[in-house]
Amino acid sequence: MPELADLKAALPLDAREIDAAAARISDVIEATPLQFSARLSAATGAKVYLKREDLQVVRSFKLRGAYNLIVQLTDEERASGVVCASAGNHAQGVAFACRTMGISGRIYVPTNTPRQKRDRIRAHGGTFVELIATGETYDAAAAAAAADARRTGAVMVPPFDDPRTAAGQGTIAAEILDQLGEQPGTVIVPVGGGGLIAGIATYLHERSPSTAIVGVEPSGAASMTAALVAGAPVTLPEIDPFVDGTAVRRIGDLPFEVMSALGADVVSHGSLPLVAEPRSGAGAGTFAMIHADEGAVCTALLELYQNEGIIAEPSGALSVAALELVKVRPDSTVVCLISGGNNDVSRYGEILERSLVHLGLKHYFLVDFPQEPGALRRFLGEVLGPDDDITLFEYVKRNNREIGAALVGIELGSAAGLPALLERMADSGMNVEQLEPGSPAYRYLT
Repeated sequence: MPELADLKAALPLDAREIDAAAARISDVIEATPLQFSARLSAATGAKVYLKREDLQVVRSFKLRGAYNLIVQLTDEERASGVVCASAGNHAQGVAFACRTMGISGRIYVPTNTPRQKRDRIRAHGGTFVELIATGETYDAAAAAAAADARRTGAVMVPPFDDPRTAAGQGTIAAEILDQLGEQPGTVIVPVGGGGLIAGIATYLHERSPSTAIVGVEPSGAASMTAALVAGAPVTLPEIDPFVDGTAVRRIGDLPFEVMSALGADVVSHGSLPLVAEPRSGAGAGTFAMIHADEGAVCTALLELYQNEGIIAEPSGALSVAALELVKVRPDSTVVCLISGGNNDVSRYGEILERSLVHLGLKHYFLVDFPQEPGALRRFLGEVLGPDDDITLFEYVKRNNREIGAALVGIELGSAAGLPALLERMADSGMNVEQLEPGSPAYRYLT
């Protein structure tokens, strides 16, 4: 690792740019609360704070970067208008900035962007923005936006791969230090395209060199992890779009440059939990990337709602989900960034489902029932435990007269009850096949 002065010279950002961005956007941006969490502190032994960017004016941190870029455009560039691509949150920031500054914008979003986010984009932008849905991923929307910019001369507003965007997003770190009045022990940051962690890591590396920095991606879209392993940004062949705010196939070049220069380590699941150690000097201590299972993210999201009353989107709960994967020093100060709260209530059924599967409480089976009186009653009485419930039963009678197959979903009273359930199934004499999460049959049937 190079000396600090050499490292600062190698980075595409510095803390002074981020301080300038903070001053530039201060009239528009909310200084969001840094909320102490008694529940998470008790669970970890540390003092855990939640940086509440879900309370930002557009319910996410994205306004910081979008506004910092757009407010610096020349009069000629403003007259040409702006264009952007987004999974939803960046679009809301751009829309808000367009309406506030009277600039025309076209916003491209993936077709799977939740309706709630689309409605909020239109509300923030009003008559100044046009919303265009195209493609199933952020990357498809980004390609369409880039083509628009080339064709029309509009200014592209990148959601992460631009120093002005990353500097605006990095202003969160300046707020954290000001609000804490001390250097935090660990800061956990969700990672999608990487602009957020690029800005935060740059600032904390200079202004809080002892802070351990942990980036967390969803397991189904770990593009920063893939880039660090490969030594350059790579395009993932497929991603799980569920954690939509961070579901990016390819990490930005600028964020990768920052993470590489700072010497970020990739921590595999076999090496977890990660021990978050303080940093000192140039690159010592923890500066790491991990990834969290989508089911764990759903569990963290539901617990935030049920305990703290925080309505987080899946990406917003990533940092809290990561607490189970990070071992922090007792009594140290930990900051988890709640990056956004633009969640669609219609998604809660899937969120609950993924959480139950993650916790080992929900399981699916293919059961061949004998076509004889009392077969289902025997299954209910002899196979199910007293605290188990059938949540799904889809029966399909086969052509032969002896056996009928059913897809059965069972929610256990306790995850520890699964071995006993499987034993009772084996003793029942029925042919039972458990569907494993991630298998083709599981994805198709559920």
